[in-house]
This record gives sequence, C-alpha cells and structure tokens, in this order.
Amino acid sequence: MRIFSTVVFAVAVAQQALAHYRFLGLNGSGDYDYIRLYANQYSNGPITNVQSNDIRCNLQAATTTGTLTVAAGSTATFRVYTSISHPGPLLWYMAKAPSTVNGWDGSGKVWFKIGQTGATFSGGQMNWPSSGLTSVSIRIPSSLRAGEYLLRVEHIALHSASSTGGSQHYISCAQLKVTGGGSGNPTNLLSFPGAYSPNDPGILINIYYPVPTSYTPPGGPVWQG
Repeated sequence: MRIFSTVVFAVAVAQQALAHYRFLGLNGSGDYDYIRLYANQYSNGPITNVQSNDIRCNLQAATTTGTLTVAAGSTATFRVYTSISHPGPLLWYMAKAPSTVNGWDGSGKVWFKIGQTGATFSGGQMNWPSSGLTSVSIRIPSSLRAGEYLLRVEHIALHSASSTGGSQHYISCAQLKVTGGGSGNPTNLLSFPGAYSPNDPGILINIYYPVPTSYTPPGGPVWQG
C-alpha cells in the first residue's frame, strides 16, 4: 500500500508540473544563458504570494547570469516550456540598472510596463490570446535609453483566482544590454513586490461565473516609449 501511495503521489506531482510552464531560451539561446535561474525550475511551479520578493524574478532567483546585447527597437523572444496552459494575461516589464545589471537585484521603484496581452470578449465569452503559446515576444521600446536592464516576462494564471492567493504567477527575468535608443524617460515606475495587491481586481477574479465583460491587467498602464 505504501508503494502504491508513493507512485500515486509521484504521478500527481508530475501531472501538476506538466500543467505549469517556464519562459526560457531568450532569442534562441540556452535555457538560462541570459535568464536568472530560480529554485523551482524543475517543478515549473508558480509564485502565488504577490507580496513576497519572489514576485520579482521567481522563487529565490539568482542575481547573476549572462547579459545579452540587443538594439532598442528589436524583438526579444522567449521559448515557453511547454506552452501557456492556463487562462490569463501576459505582461512585460523592464528595469534599468544603476550601472551593471549583473548582480543587481532589481529592488525599488524601478520597473515600468512595456507591453501586455489581456482578454478579449465575444459572444458572451472571455478569451485569452496568450493561451497555448509556445513562444512569446516583445519589442524593446525604440526610445529607451542605452544601458543595462532587466526584462521581466510574466503570465498570470487566473483559473483559480476567485479566492485570495489563487492567482499563479509564472515569471522569468533576463539580463539585457540595450544599444542605440533615444532619450525616453519611463513613467509610472513600480516595485516588485509592491506593484500588485492580493485584492487587485486583475488578480482576485472569478473568470468563469458570471463571465466578466471587461478585464484590466494589474500593474498600471503600458509606457508608450
């Protein structure tokens, strides 16, 4: 009986991990060549406490990795392992390091949103364009000042978000050196933690019944750089 119980538990854990996902391999690179490694990379587990430091770059994320040089106005693409399998919004943020990004922890009001994909509505249904994606991309703002940055990608799974702490946050942070660019000054700066509250309507929400007729992702407006 003990062996049977162990097998059942192992299968349940494996199935749960398969339902989760990670953002890896920036612009075709190795999984963590430019992405900060985190402690739950094998379980693919999400962050559920939006007030913890882990909401910044995932569970006990490292502060060092490689730094990829990209041009302002170019596109950054992450591979999704295995695919986005839960409903919810896809959000993108950046933060400019004071000098070198390698070793910088990204604390303080330094983050600004550069993109998001929320919900669409038709025929009384709420739909999520990010569902099923196996890669996700964002354009680095062309007016962004040259320098070193963290790029944060986040998908918020809302299938269990009808109770506090039910939202699941899948996060990766990549290190970039942005060249070219302009003199843009991002506004609406945020901190992680701090950008979200457990009771934000974009986080604490029942997406099934009654079906919402509108949805605003958390984290404020996108900087139109």
